[in-house]
Amino acid sequence: MQPTTFARTAPVFFQRLREETEAYFKENNLHKTGDWRLYLKTGILLTTLAGLYVVLVFFTPASVWISLGLCAIMGVVVASIGFNVMHDGAHGSYSRRKWVNEMMGHSLNFLGGNVYLWKLKHNENHHTFTNIEGMDDDIDIKPFVRVHAGQRKYWFHRFQHIYGLLLYGTTYLFWIFWQDLKKYFTRKIADNTPLRPMNLKQHVIFWSSKVFYISLFIVLPMFFAGVLPTLAGYGVMVFVTGLVIAVVFQLAHVVEDADFVHPATDGHHIEAEWAVHQVATTVNFATHNRMWNWLFGGLNFQVEHHLFPRISHVHYPALNKRLKEVCTEFGIAYREFPTLRSALWSHLMHLRQVGAA
Repeated sequence: MQPTTFARTAPVFFQRLREETEAYFKENNLHKTGDWRLYLKTGILLTTLAGLYVVLVFFTPASVWISLGLCAIMGVVVASIGFNVMHDGAHGSYSRRKWVNEMMGHSLNFLGGNVYLWKLKHNENHHTFTNIEGMDDDIDIKPFVRVHAGQRKYWFHRFQHIYGLLLYGTTYLFWIFWQDLKKYFTRKIADNTPLRPMNLKQHVIFWSSKVFYISLFIVLPMFFAGVLPTLAGYGVMVFVTGLVIAVVFQLAHVVEDADFVHPATDGHHIEAEWAVHQVATTVNFATHNRMWNWLFGGLNFQVEHHLFPRISHVHYPALNKRLKEVCTEFGIAYREFPTLRSALWSHLMHLRQVGAA
């Protein structure tokens, strides 16, 4: 399958967006990377994770429900570290120093994933070919979930709006123990994207970090807290992590208002410029909720992130109004749900419609 291409005309819309963005940083004398707000958040999240781990493993509460509750909170913290620390680091927007970005990006390896594979899957495929079938691995949940009409339909898809959230809870576990290994051995990032050859260092990091993660989060807790308590607690933690991560990313791209492209039927060439495609396939939600902004690392400002992934999320709230004005100027629909609940409802209704089509 040939790769999808975008309009080769002058990117007038994107140039105007860049002008507004550059003006913001120049007027306020700011750098595009993270600042004290991100560094403070990193300290809070990592300290909280370490504290929860110590309490659960070495001072396991007598109450099963308290322990499971702490495991659920730990799952939220793990997801938030991914959103805030790893995500900005892997995009090179955490710090002006490359080694700091690399270190923060590798927090994903500490938490069971692999940042090398993730950069190819997310930074290159997803950010370039957003919502394009066969290119964007983020919309490939086949055969369990059908996210757009171009994907094959099975009878059970009529119920996907009911079982979808439960299924999302398993995604983090499959990511760590199946999807990474599948990409590693098949040498494919997506259906039509081969994995670039890994050097010796990357192979060593891949396997050593997997062993480290299993030792830290499964083997060691079994030794101190017991086998069954560890399996139960770990199950709760990864379920919550998977649910939070999946929901946040799904609400940004798989909702009623987002566009999808299926090259087999829509063709391989998109007439719009790349930036227009990003706005058409991406949706914001709950941008005025400070708690969600803090936990989600600005990923509820997904339009800003897709247009300028190398700008730290701490700047997205300030850029939001400026970019909206540019979209209005060009007559381009800027999609945004006012609350998390409204975005989640739209996502479930989208799954229902696609599953019943």
